[in-house]
Amino acid sequence: MTSDLDIYRTANVLVKHYGEDAALEAAQRADAMLEKGSVDGQRVWKRVMAAEAESSIGTSTQPRMV
Repeated sequence: MTSDLDIYRTANVLVKHYGEDAALEAAQRADAMLEKGSVDGQRVWKRVMAAEAESSIGTSTQPRMV
């Protein structure tokens, strides 16, 4: 099992490398894992997606609709 620390580190690297497209990149990687038949790999990338979403709350430069 991939540790939470590794998940957050991966999410951080994606954000630094892909910026606003980090969530899209993680989703594409999750899809690729599923296409290869790796459900565990897909779960890891979904965890990365969740960590990225959690870390980006409140950091967007776009106005939020309330």
